[in-house]
Amino acid sequence: AATSAPATGAAAAAAAAALLPAGASAQAAWPSRPIKIVDVFAPGGSTDTMARALANKMSPRLGQPVVVENRNGAGGAVGIDFVAKAPPDGYTLLMTVTSNAVLQATATVGRKLPFDFLKDLAPIGEIAAAPVVIVVPADSPIKTLRDLVNIARSKPDSGIRYGSSGVGSISHIGMELLASVADVHLMHIPYRGNSLAVTDLLGGQLQAMLGSVATFAGLLESAKVRAIVVTSPKRSPFLPNVPTSAEAGLPDFQIEVSWGLMGPAGLSPDVVKRLNSEIALYLTQPELRDLLSQVAATPRPGTPDEMGRVNAFEVARWSKLLKERNIKID
Repeated sequence: AATSAPATGAAAAAAAAALLPAGASAQAAWPSRPIKIVDVFAPGGSTDTMARALANKMSPRLGQPVVVENRNGAGGAVGIDFVAKAPPDGYTLLMTVTSNAVLQATATVGRKLPFDFLKDLAPIGEIAAAPVVIVVPADSPIKTLRDLVNIARSKPDSGIRYGSSGVGSISHIGMELLASVADVHLMHIPYRGNSLAVTDLLGGQLQAMLGSVATFAGLLESAKVRAIVVTSPKRSPFLPNVPTSAEAGLPDFQIEVSWGLMGPAGLSPDVVKRLNSEIALYLTQPELRDLLSQVAATPRPGTPDEMGRVNAFEVARWSKLLKERNIKID
């Protein structure tokens, strides 16, 4: 009987591929179809803008469409749950922000969540970070963070009324962190969004507000409000004359809003590595730095492990604060 000819290189490769598990061959071809980045907020915000800019840069390099899908609702729980339950194949990702860690922290004060942010999602890499700032009306006698603390301490019943965009927002729990660190009482007035709170701040009904530098950029430029502190470890390049909380004598009062990319737990290390390298490459681009400057943020490339540690720290500290201050969030 005639013997068969030796397998050609292509035939041998095909035979070898046939012996691989289905998942392995599919993973080797990643990406072979469109990739979805889920944003848990409505279109138009800073997280959405960042996600779309990243998607536009990644798409041609990965050779597949990268699209952003907005799945907002329940404070971000709808979108996070969607990604947490998606197959860990690299085709469904999450554009995450610090408020997602705050959302997970609410589980410690009774909120039921269908996911565990730290266990059901895999960190890929951080993208950017921005401090928050405390502002007061331009004609306020409060010139420094120490002034604010001293007034709050001397008039515990009426000293400092601050407004927020709602219970559980960073503008709320950020000020509660200050109250905890400084051991003072601050009176919280929640609003439905920032605009009404800002109106009352300018009208003198509120003594202070906390929020992103971008939130107050126009008011700062027109000198209608004054920034008294930024909460980053170093001074913000966007407010170089405003001292940090450490310089103001409260080093434990540090808050940074950070953005990053995550996927479902169980993502292939190769996919995580490739996506992380795409983020790092993107952060070297001048147009990205210009985009980040619009929200007073600076690039923050890093490893998945570093992002995981940041996430764990944020969940732990906000969980502790919510319990300590008895803050209930529905």
